[in-house]
Amino acid sequence: MEKIKRFIDFYVPVESCTFRCHYCYITHHRKFDNKLPILKYSAEQVRAGLSKERMGGPCLINLCGGGETLLPPEVIGYIRVLLEEGHYVMVVTNASITKRFEEMAQFPPELMKRLFFKFSYHYLQLKERGLLERFVSNVKIMSNAGASYTIEATPSDELIPYIDEMKEFSLKNFGAINHVTVARNEAATGNLPILTNYSHSEYAKIWSTFKSEFFDYKFSIFNKKRKEFCYAGDWSFVLNVGTGMMQQCYCSYYKQNILDDPTKPIRFLAVGNNCDRYHCYNGHVFLCLGDIPEHVAPTYATIRNRVCADGTEWLKPEMKAFMSSRLKESNREYTDSKKRKTNSTIKKLKLKRSIYSLWNKVIWKWNYYIKKKS
Repeated sequence: MEKIKRFIDFYVPVESCTFRCHYCYITHHRKFDNKLPILKYSAEQVRAGLSKERMGGPCLINLCGGGETLLPPEVIGYIRVLLEEGHYVMVVTNASITKRFEEMAQFPPELMKRLFFKFSYHYLQLKERGLLERFVSNVKIMSNAGASYTIEATPSDELIPYIDEMKEFSLKNFGAINHVTVARNEAATGNLPILTNYSHSEYAKIWSTFKSEFFDYKFSIFNKKRKEFCYAGDWSFVLNVGTGMMQQCYCSYYKQNILDDPTKPIRFLAVGNNCDRYHCYNGHVFLCLGDIPEHVAPTYATIRNRVCADGTEWLKPEMKAFMSSRLKESNREYTDSKKRKTNSTIKKLKLKRSIYSLWNKVIWKWNYYIKKKS
C-alpha cells in the first residue's frame, strides 16, 4: 500500500465562478465575472515540476481555485498528467460544468482510482438555479467512472431553515447525509472569526446534527493557535500554478519558483515553531495528514468518507487507504538539533522580510513626498 510523501495545495488562480454564494469572498468583492486567467505553464511543465521523483514519492495534490476550479480548460490537462505521474489528485468543484466531468470520465480506470472530488454542496444556489439534478448527475458520472468523492456544505445562517431538506436530498441521492465545514468570515479583520450571528455553542448545536466528523474536528481546532513544530514547507507546501511559485504554507517566509526549471533543487524547509497565523484554518487537511506529528487528529479519510445505507462508501479502496496514511510514515522527523537550526533560519528570513518591507515603505513615502513637492 502506498503512503503519502507530501501534500501539495495546488492553487488555480481563477476568480470567476458560475455561482454567487452569499458567504463567498469572491461574491463579497464582486470578482465572479473576472476573466479566466492565462495559465502559462503547460500540463507537461507541471508534470515535470511535480514529478514523483522530484517530490520523493506519491503526493496528495489538491486543486482548488478562488472561484470555480474547473472553469479554465487547462485544469483537465493538469489533473490527467498528475494522475499519470502516480500522484493522488483531489479537485474542489461546485459540479456545475458537466462537460468537464464528461471529459474526465474518459480517463483510464487505473487513473480514476486515484482521483477524488470535493463536491461543494451549495444547496441554496443549486435550488434557486434549478441545478440540483445536474449536481447529482455530475457526482454520479464521476462515481460511476471509479472516482472517490465527498459532499460538503458550507454552513451559513441563511441555510438553517433548509437543513432537514438538504439532509434528505443528500441521503436520497448519495446514500448518506452530507458533511459540513466551518465557515470563516473573510471580511473581518483579525483572527478570521466563524461566519455566523450565533454564539459558538449555538452554532455547534445547530450544525452538529449532521454528525459530520469533518465539522466536529474543524470546529475543535478553530481559533486555536498552533505553537508546536510544524513540518509545513517540507512535508507539505502551497503552489500557485499561475506563477509557478511555491511557498511553505499560508504562513511562509520564502518563495521559490519550482516550475520554470524542473532540474533545479527545491528548498524544503519547515515552518517550525514560527507560524504567524491566528489558527490553522485548513487544519482539517494539514493536521489530519500529520504536519504536526504529535497532534492527535482523525485520519483525512475519516473526515472525508461516509458509509452509505447500502454498505458502499464515498471513498474507493485505493483512495481511502492513501488518505488514511500519515506524512510521518514516509518522512523523517527532524532531530532536536535540526529543529533548532530550522527555527533559527526561519527567524533570519523573517527579519529579512521585515527589513525589506520597512525599506519599501520608506521608498514609497519618499516618492510620495517628492511627487507632492513637485
